[in-house]
Parts: sequence; C-alpha cells; structure tokens
Amino acid sequence: MASDIDALRTVADYQFEAGAGAALFEGDVAIQRTGSGRPQQVIAGGERVVSYGTDGRFTLGVAGGARLQRALEAPAYRVVVGDDSEPFVREERNVFAKFVRRVDPGVRPGDEVLVEHDRGDLLAVGRAELSAEAMSDFNTGMAVKVRDGRPA
Repeated sequence: MASDIDALRTVADYQFEAGAGAALFEGDVAIQRTGSGRPQQVIAGGERVVSYGTDGRFTLGVAGGARLQRALEAPAYRVVVGDDSEPFVREERNVFAKFVRRVDPGVRPGDEVLVEHDRGDLLAVGRAELSAEAMSDFNTGMAVKVRDGRPA
C-alpha cells in the first residue's frame, strides 16, 4: 500500500504541482481498486478525494479540492466567481465564462480546477472547458464543467 501511495503522489505532483501528492494523500486514506487491482478511488473520512482514471489522470472530489486549496498557493488551479454564481455552483451547475472574475493564467482546457468564491470559499471542483485566456475574454460559453459541489 505504501508504494501505491508513493506512486499516486508522484502522479499528483506531475498533474498539479510539487506538494499536491502530499496534500491529497496525507493521513488515513483508503484506496478502492478495480477488479484487476488498479487503484480507482481514494477515500478519506468517508469522502472521495480523487478518482484515478484509466488515462492516468486524477479527477478531484470536493474533499480533494479542499486539500489542494490548502496546499497550493493561489491562484494555482483556481477559477474565481462571485455571489451571482455561488448558489448554482454549490448545486453542481456549471460555471459560465461571463461569471468568471479571476482564473489561474496557466489553466488549460481539460485541467482539473477548484471553483472558489471571491472571499476564498471552495464551492466546487470540475474540469476546465476553456483556457484561462478564453475564460477571461469570452462572455458566453461553459468555462468549467462542475463535477462535485460543496454545500453551504
């Protein structure tokens, strides 16, 4: 199990940045496996931290998003929205470009991102559908496909 955690930490550091693996897999985590034994889900405290896809990338659960938010300095992997979007994003509705206030300039389509409120609260996690530049420039279009919202 320790070698599995080490390998998953390495993947997380590569996908996000150095320190992400330690943050995502700290403490008591359980690995759920596929029938073939490949890691599939990582659970901590009864919540999904991440899923490990067959493409070798992680998809974040809101628990994993909270861990990354604490570990990675802003604006890393963040898309920031205001009051007008907050209740919808918490209910796992998508983020549209016209409501994006700030975004990590390094965000690319397909990246896993944290959706935060202006005041710093984590609202949800999801997949970026647009680049950071497009999120900032466009007035239409889906910016983030929200996967997991965090109730108020």
